[in-house]
Amino acid sequence: MKLLIVVDMQNDFIDGSLGTAEAQAIVPYVKGRIADFDGRVVFTRDTHEEDTYPSTQEGRKLPVMHCVRGTHGWHIREELQAQRPEAPVIDKETFGARALIDFLRGVCERDEIEQIEFLGLCTDICVISNVLLVKAYFPEIPLVVDARGCAGVTPESHATALSAMRACQVTVTE
Repeated sequence: MKLLIVVDMQNDFIDGSLGTAEAQAIVPYVKGRIADFDGRVVFTRDTHEEDTYPSTQEGRKLPVMHCVRGTHGWHIREELQAQRPEAPVIDKETFGARALIDFLRGVCERDEIEQIEFLGLCTDICVISNVLLVKAYFPEIPLVVDARGCAGVTPESHATALSAMRACQVTVTE
């Protein structure tokens, strides 16, 4: 079985409070990859609580409210989720999703995972965090990052994150 993990393709990261032109530009490509993927698709969703986010380390270092549970910005872009409405959504409170590891352990108990592919936002924060977390727990499963389906906070930090993942034996396709 092949898995495609779509990281945090949420409104706030595309054209909301933390949106970028680069994030907006990858939406059509990501939509096509989700629609055409020959395997199982999983979404992750950055999730914060309005009353506690400011007191977290992330909230202090990035004091921009985003992805607050239940808001428009928290939702995965509708046109992307519509490609695979049955796909599970894993909420994550931090950059790397511990719940993703639990989900993958369950999948491994039932099926053999041939490969896990990642795309999404932001390459230099949540994509790299989840890729390296999965690599640590499942070192023998081949991991692939589709660079065309990722965008970082800046083009430079996107490129740096891709280089770091390559150094950790992750295949990066361009």
